[in-house]
Amino acid sequence: MDDYASSDEDYHYDSDQEDSVEAYENDENYALLSSKGPTTKVITKESLLAAQKEDLRRVMDMLSVREQHARTLLIFHRWDVENLFEVYVDKGKSFLFAEAGVSVDEHRDSDSPVPPDFMCNICMDEVPSSKTTRMDCGHCFCNGCWIEHFIVKINEGQSKRIRCMEHKCNSICDEAVVRTLLSREHSHMAEKYERFLLESYIEDNKRVKWCPSTPHCGNAIRVEDDELCEVECSCGVQFCFSCLSEAHSPCSCLMWELWAKKCRDESETVNWITVHTKPCPKCHKPVEKNGGCNLVSCICGQAFCWLCGGATGREHTWSSIAGHSCGRYKEQEKTAERAKRDLYRYMHYHNRYKAHTDSFKIESKLKETIQGKISISEEKDSTLRDYSWVNNGLSRLFRSRRVLSYSYAFAFYMFGDELFKDEMTDAQREIKQNLFEDQQQQLEANVEKLSKILEEPFETFSDDKVVEIRMQILNLSTIIDKLCQKMYECIENDLLGSLNLGIHSIAPYKSKGIERASELSVCWNNKVNNTV
Repeated sequence: MDDYASSDEDYHYDSDQEDSVEAYENDENYALLSSKGPTTKVITKESLLAAQKEDLRRVMDMLSVREQHARTLLIFHRWDVENLFEVYVDKGKSFLFAEAGVSVDEHRDSDSPVPPDFMCNICMDEVPSSKTTRMDCGHCFCNGCWIEHFIVKINEGQSKRIRCMEHKCNSICDEAVVRTLLSREHSHMAEKYERFLLESYIEDNKRVKWCPSTPHCGNAIRVEDDELCEVECSCGVQFCFSCLSEAHSPCSCLMWELWAKKCRDESETVNWITVHTKPCPKCHKPVEKNGGCNLVSCICGQAFCWLCGGATGREHTWSSIAGHSCGRYKEQEKTAERAKRDLYRYMHYHNRYKAHTDSFKIESKLKETIQGKISISEEKDSTLRDYSWVNNGLSRLFRSRRVLSYSYAFAFYMFGDELFKDEMTDAQREIKQNLFEDQQQQLEANVEKLSKILEEPFETFSDDKVVEIRMQILNLSTIIDKLCQKMYECIENDLLGSLNLGIHSIAPYKSKGIERASELSVCWNNKVNNTV
């Protein structure tokens, strides 16, 4: 990892800030768990039915329909109750029902009775009326044909919206009828149908997704507000709700997908090539040195200096290195080969991304160490009793370290040619890159300071020294939080925002950290808000 020189711009402590810093420490909102209550919910196997019933109840009460009709409407609208209500208000009940394939005929039994000997138009057999079934749409067929139809559709994966068998009829079959007919002779298919209907709340709902944990924890997550967010399941897995990969902001989902693939495909090769080879100045192939002499030869016949990579000439030969000055650092020539430049560029960003990722893994072990230090400090004969500032500082370190790590993956694509080559001029790209890297460097320098201070053996210090460290950690935590916010605002407004490309939106920065979803209660509140 690069070393950063200290500067007043990176970190300073002003005694006038003490009041605000103490307020920041004691503010309940500083805790990484939200004080307002999570806007995301964990849906377990036990609470799945309760979650589904609540949405069904809202639609049933608003439209005065039976449960199966409410379910058909919600499945068609991907369980988006608000969208369903908007269509109802804008286009009316008839349009809403017809579009979703819901037929409601309250007088169908009395108006059109089934004759005693009924001929089924599917199998062309005459059957008694007791062995026939009429759907809400009014179409009637024998139970045997209905059952075969249901089995075929369930096996084809269409069980959530099984249409009537009548030609050109778009009505959806009554789920109660489907369940009843199947349960008589095909109980396993009835169970499969029931399971599909229940899981449709997750499979078809854009605000509910399965937790991507491996092995799967069995939970699903429901978001109440923006779908572009990062959440934490009760099992501990943190992930991007939009793409279900690991939480990766400030990278967009597409950027992270490309970066993860590039790392998988190239990192090991790049690491080995970087350590063991140098590119030939003539054919550009990697050359491995197998001796102690730093004057090497490529298989193409070109001899070059292992130290500087330059081709040997009259003054730089096997027998003489007169005028040898390759120990001096020189900027890479602008005319360097594109492949070599791209490789070096990737290595630059990947090495820093990996450095911060490795630091995060090592610092994660600090938690147990710090708890031990706190226990020792609390047992001392001291006036200091509250050490919450240590854990708060550690949480800030974890959050900002992850931001720093992913910021290098973001920068690789933001300022490269892969995604935005034609979106910015070279001058614009340079200005934007300098702006971002200045913020990145400030954040990086302060994060390293916070990491170093948290490793201090404060349990051995005097009270005065502990108070000094406390103020340093609080001050740094405040500065780092503001720098993270500033970086996200820069990305959203000055970088991605200026390009007007919706596919590269990023999850918003949350000062309190990635929100942990709270479990949805099985005992659901039946009070329904009918306001559209």
